[in-house]
Amino acid sequence: MGGFPGIDYYRLDRTLSDEERGVVQTVRRFVDDKFMPGLREHFHAGTFPTELIPEMGSLGLLGSAVQGPGCPGLSHTVYGLICRELERGDSGLRSFASVQGSLVMWPIATYGSDEQKNRWLPELATGRRVGCFGLTEPDHGSDPGSMTTRAVRDGSEWILTGNKLWITNADLADVAVVWARTDEGVNGFLVEREFPGFSTQPIGGKYSLRASDTGELIFDEVRLPDSARLPGAKGLKAPLACLNEARYGIAWGVLGAAADCYHTALQYARERIQFGQPIASFQLVQQKLVTMLTELTKGQALCSQLGHLKDEGINEVPLVSLAKRNNVAMALDCARTARDILGAAGITDEFSPGRHMANLESVITYEGTHDIHTLIVGADITGLPSFRSVGR
Repeated sequence: MGGFPGIDYYRLDRTLSDEERGVVQTVRRFVDDKFMPGLREHFHAGTFPTELIPEMGSLGLLGSAVQGPGCPGLSHTVYGLICRELERGDSGLRSFASVQGSLVMWPIATYGSDEQKNRWLPELATGRRVGCFGLTEPDHGSDPGSMTTRAVRDGSEWILTGNKLWITNADLADVAVVWARTDEGVNGFLVEREFPGFSTQPIGGKYSLRASDTGELIFDEVRLPDSARLPGAKGLKAPLACLNEARYGIAWGVLGAAADCYHTALQYARERIQFGQPIASFQLVQQKLVTMLTELTKGQALCSQLGHLKDEGINEVPLVSLAKRNNVAMALDCARTARDILGAAGITDEFSPGRHMANLESVITYEGTHDIHTLIVGADITGLPSFRSVGR
């Protein structure tokens, strides 16, 4: 089967600038030449290709839209295109870049002190340092307001206690952006790997996101200087704003996974002979391919407009939720349909749809589940929030 040509049925790429087209080609080559050759090995081993992190930094793929010292400072549309091309390779690759940029660099740039920005942003942008984001806990996922991780003032310092779970880059991270309950409300802290009492534990046995580092953060009375606190982060709105940045990248990223599944299924259907003819000539197979292409094209148009709005300064949470909700479900349907067209071959690692299908089962859950995004949009259009807080 040949290389990936890109899927652009409605010629949406005509709206891209020369710079944006150049970024697409650069990231596409990086994925094809550097990431894909070792993917099968990392997928089976359950490891992330850390050797590629410096090159991702040198190409400007880490925190591409973040504004700050040493950061690329590109448009939000460029960031979306980068996510799309990375996730065509694997959701784990896009997840790494998404966490590093949207969930670590962005909160430091947005809520950090000048000292924190100058120290961390250049190191994170180049990939010399890796970060992770600690919000989800073992008992608190969709309801982060119930977090039990706590930071207590002790003179000029803080003592941090608790656990965070399902954390991408946990074992790789040099620094963790951690959200904890304090007497002053929810605060964010930069917890460095070498701080005594801070440890991580990898999560094994994953069916999904195998080429990604996922783990637990453990804080056993970690003593933090006040300079580790993000001074501009006040309340739960701060981490939720970080998630909105990451969800934007996810909405774009899964377009890459869906496009790869569609392309793989189309090529296979043209070459697979049954009853003396390619299965692509059968009406039911054509119906499946047309449905995949239609839904993918709608998702592309959604992200194209969302990117334009974000570049204009319109960054409303429900808009991002609608895109994340629609596009991840669409991509998962495309992966399942592609697996079906491939038949038995679709369950092997010779073809990508089965891997994308497993990965997307995680993507539809993290950064807000499909149901949570439904309720976010529902509350916006009706004016009637359905979330209830009991006993708080």
